[in-house]
Amino acid sequence: MITDISQLDPNGTYTYADYLKWQFDESVELIKGKLYRMSPAPKRAHQLAVSHLLVDISLYLGNGGCEIYVAPFDVRLPIRNERKPDQLHTVVQPDICVVCDASKLDDNGCLGAPDWVIEITSPRTAKNDFNEKFNLYEESGVREYWIVQPKEKAVNVYVLENDHYALVDVYESGEIPSRIFPELIISHERIFR
Repeated sequence: MITDISQLDPNGTYTYADYLKWQFDESVELIKGKLYRMSPAPKRAHQLAVSHLLVDISLYLGNGGCEIYVAPFDVRLPIRNERKPDQLHTVVQPDICVVCDASKLDDNGCLGAPDWVIEITSPRTAKNDFNEKFNLYEESGVREYWIVQPKEKAVNVYVLENDHYALVDVYESGEIPSRIFPELIISHERIFR
């Protein structure tokens, strides 16, 4: 039984089945079998951004069939058709995700790509959000990906076009429209106030 993260080989390759057996408190993610430690408790600016986005998106979605989730919430992203825990090598916990296909939801979280993912960067996770997770979400088919940068007060908005992310804009002020929910517009000022 693994009760401390120090018992794991940081260079090892793990599956979702392994992940389910771990009995330690530290939050981790698996990206293609590789272990990624998550940041300690997020800073206040991070939490405010999450809460403001959560409220605005939740109010917009109402009872429209899509559901919103915040971390910790396991999103298992199969490569090819891998669906069983011992075949899955990727499980992430996006800060916010919106899932419109109820068949992807189960008691363990989401199995398959959410429609929209929002990551709020911290100094420790920014590189991962712009590289590994960017590539992972693109490859998995996440239709819209926002990277919120509290320090820079910027929001990078990407939309999936022809299986690749296109940068819509980097918002540093004004109104930020969602591409998959065109009527949903979020105030930059509200995210960072």
